[in-house]
Amino acid sequence: MAFSSNRNNGDYDVWFVWLNKKDWEKTKEDWDETDDEKVAKKDEKSENKDAEKSDKKEEKAKDITIDFDDIHERQVQVTSYTGSEFVQGFSKDGKTIFYTTGNGSRGNPDVENDLFKINWDGKEKKNLTKGNASPRNISLNSKYSHIYFVEKGKLSRIKIADSKKESLPFSAKMIIDYHAESNQIFEEAWDVIEKRFYDPNHHGKNWKTLKNTYKPLAMKASTRADFKKVFNTMLGQINASHMGLYRGEDRKSVQKEKTGILGLELEPLNNGSVKINSVVLNSAADREATKLNVGDVITSIDGEELTKNQNIYELLNGTAGSKIILEVISSGTTKEVVIRPKSSARTDNYNAWVKERKRLTAKYSNNRLGYIHIKGMNWTSFERFERELTAAGYGKEGVVIDVRFNGGGWTTDYLMAVLNVKQHAYTVPRGAAKNLEKENKKFKNNYPFSERLPLASWTKPSIALCNQNSYSNAEIFSHAYKELKLGKLVGIPTFGAVISTGGQTLIDGSYVRVPFRGWYVKSSEKNMDFHPAIPDIIVSNNPDDKAKGKDTQLKKAVDELLKDL
Repeated sequence: MAFSSNRNNGDYDVWFVWLNKKDWEKTKEDWDETDDEKVAKKDEKSENKDAEKSDKKEEKAKDITIDFDDIHERQVQVTSYTGSEFVQGFSKDGKTIFYTTGNGSRGNPDVENDLFKINWDGKEKKNLTKGNASPRNISLNSKYSHIYFVEKGKLSRIKIADSKKESLPFSAKMIIDYHAESNQIFEEAWDVIEKRFYDPNHHGKNWKTLKNTYKPLAMKASTRADFKKVFNTMLGQINASHMGLYRGEDRKSVQKEKTGILGLELEPLNNGSVKINSVVLNSAADREATKLNVGDVITSIDGEELTKNQNIYELLNGTAGSKIILEVISSGTTKEVVIRPKSSARTDNYNAWVKERKRLTAKYSNNRLGYIHIKGMNWTSFERFERELTAAGYGKEGVVIDVRFNGGGWTTDYLMAVLNVKQHAYTVPRGAAKNLEKENKKFKNNYPFSERLPLASWTKPSIALCNQNSYSNAEIFSHAYKELKLGKLVGIPTFGAVISTGGQTLIDGSYVRVPFRGWYVKSSEKNMDFHPAIPDIIVSNNPDDKAKGKDTQLKKAVDELLKDL
């Protein structure tokens, strides 16, 4: 029996388990002999048609005996790549396993999503699709002769015997009764909340009464957008975070354009030109070949002179990824700069913001403390946290951990494991002391955590920062940091929206998200979905902090940690 599991290194692989002990005990040589016997038998059958007919009658499925004793010891790992392999099926003889890659989890996010086959012993791996085909709805036909799947909206199949792929022409029309479909969506979405909402009493609201009130209004909506608006207003009556009716059919057609982003903060001048007041690190304007500097003045874009009555971003609309020519006055000299704007400034702005927090921490603490910002509670951010922990804390007396503007995720407990390590022994390596008996006590704080633990570790003092834009799992982190007494929490109370959610896709592709598990603080027994994490020290940033190059909350956190040290 094959299955997918992320039990090794957090990355999904193909596994199987021997259902009976007899098969498990066979060696590779035993299986090779069995295969040779089957080949010989097949040759004999082809020489005797009568025997072949009688054998066909015996090809009925036999009952399988499952030896449940110690079945967990008979597991075998088939794949060990970093592409997150998911099992899709077996060949008829059970020797070949079909699987897909690129299924997320903690594996390499850049791995392409394709279909493969591999022998049960991990050998003879082969691509069945290539080029990130993203096969979906994979199934084998009853004769095990073909694998069928949907590839980028088109139906295809692969012949198992020779791995030959062919496209299957398919066309269909569907007449939709819009009113009946709306009724189906409402009923199904309502039922999901009825049966799966974490509080069976729906926060004291009569869910059936709310349906009777809001359904007639939703059914009168002329657009699906208005329909969802009414449904979500009904959801709002039971007052819980992380829920809603999203996506689905969208009949409107709009033209999408992206504005080219240079990575500049600009000041308009009286003549219509713009002066550069700031350049974002690693932005389009910060490249060696096209570098712009603070104080430079941009006078035209692609030959069109800037005027008083014009917004500069009009001329940058639709330029993302394309080369444009800027006329720039730099140190009294006019020059042309050929630059390629980016489509987004999000990553550049974030990295620049973090770098400035690190600089301020070093300044405020006189280089005694390190700084780490956790962007999100996901695996990518956690791995970055692990990597940066040593760099940020190297040679420092403590570290500031910042979850402001963190939208949440699920990795709080991994972070707690890193920050909540207790030392149970100390070690002295050869060469560190000349006389162990006399000098070993000097090493009481020495322990090779990096060699011994499954995750990174931080055993020195720390302090944490949160704010009103810390959401969900970032709030759980803030609660846990206080609850486990790892250090002080500084900033503004978090948003107060913590709950576990799932959901269901509906008939038109829309999705209803439903909270199915509530979270409560252990000591206070308060529901985190209504009660934010309250910092030990509440402090706001001033409106002019950015303009003055300050961070009041960070300064307070640094001062508090230094005081404790």
